[in-house]
Amino acid sequence: MNTLQSGPGTIHDVLGIGFGPSNLALAIAIQEYNAQVSEEDRLEATFLEKQPRFGWHRGMLIDDATMQVSFLKDLVTMRDPTSDFSFLCYLRERERLVDFLNQKTLFPLRIEFHDYFEWAAARVSGLVEYATEVVSVKPVTEDGEVRWFEVTGRNPADPQQPVVRRARNLVIATGMEPHLPPGTVLSDRVWHNSELMPRVAQLVGEGTPVRRAVVLGAGQSAAEAVDYLHRSFPAAEICSVFAKYGYTPADDSPFANRIFDPEAVDIYYQAPRDVKQALFDYHRGTNYSVVDMDLIEALSRTMYQEKVQGRERLRMLNVSRIREVETSDDRLDITVEYLPTGDRDVLTADLLVHATGYQPRDIGERLGDISKLCMRDDEDALLVGRDHRVATLPGVASDIYLQGGTEHTHGITSTLLSNTAVRAGEIRASLVARRMARGRVANGIG
Repeated sequence: MNTLQSGPGTIHDVLGIGFGPSNLALAIAIQEYNAQVSEEDRLEATFLEKQPRFGWHRGMLIDDATMQVSFLKDLVTMRDPTSDFSFLCYLRERERLVDFLNQKTLFPLRIEFHDYFEWAAARVSGLVEYATEVVSVKPVTEDGEVRWFEVTGRNPADPQQPVVRRARNLVIATGMEPHLPPGTVLSDRVWHNSELMPRVAQLVGEGTPVRRAVVLGAGQSAAEAVDYLHRSFPAAEICSVFAKYGYTPADDSPFANRIFDPEAVDIYYQAPRDVKQALFDYHRGTNYSVVDMDLIEALSRTMYQEKVQGRERLRMLNVSRIREVETSDDRLDITVEYLPTGDRDVLTADLLVHATGYQPRDIGERLGDISKLCMRDDEDALLVGRDHRVATLPGVASDIYLQGGTEHTHGITSTLLSNTAVRAGEIRASLVARRMARGRVANGIG
């Protein structure tokens, strides 16, 4: 088996694993930094992404769905409002700036913000290699120190030709993975909502009849899936199953939203563990298992209109849980339990959509062998510095940064867009500062 290296003896200053919005923001920050410094001071960076092109939650790009964060919380503005990578610069280039301003909204369409991401990604395309899946990360020791990491990637279309790269610093931003109830078996009839758009398009294109679809979940994605299925299959009954009495409105009030401020990360990071947990619990309603009020009201109106018309296609099975799913060739038999009484009903359905959220990818899966170099607290959680750098054992001279998976240290914004630009700037600053410090040590200074 042959291996290729990205240039003889090349050791990247930064190698990013994953290229969603977080590492895209970092790539922009690095490119802007490199444009302002001498050639010898530039950061040699590359990013690896297993998708064939940039994509962010493509399966939920519903045509009329809007973002839940302000457009000012784009890839750069909170870090540098003068950057030409801002959403406003994107609008100007697309000749839609005035049109957008006339909408009098802070919240763009989700498909538009995705197009903004793609626009930005195209401008840093020289820093990213798509269709490259990382299969291993190994430490490389020299003179008793871990001096760099060896990252092996491969193109899924050509798995016999791996490519090996070396890097002094890693930035892990592999995102979240779908969370499913234990025992769930995915199929053509059972999906996670991350597949919603392509699955529905396939069924509509094939003319497959859908008489009843069931959606499990109580958050924004669940409500959006219910609404989209209801519109996509006008002859079908759509059943929403959730354990709450009703959808919970998202708390987007001004004071609650301050939990997303950059300063809130400092407060959270410095707080004792019990205070961290309390803050997280108090403000879950800003993001987790909640729904925008406009969508709640729209679904309620639809239900009432259908009741008036005597044809109720939209059903809310509240205070309920799915207990069993039996699959046959032409249907699903879904047992739903009404929790207050324990009564169970079997719904015969064509589709079951799990809108059950996402979870961080396993740290061992992301870091492989180098996870053994990382320090942990007494609850086996990674120790992570304020600069998003993982604490490592003595003798490790290279650094590992995390974008995501740090809610236990940095709070609720760890996996959200709200602080993406600021976090990218903090990581870039840390990379530059630590490289300068190593240079001074190597030269016997300080």
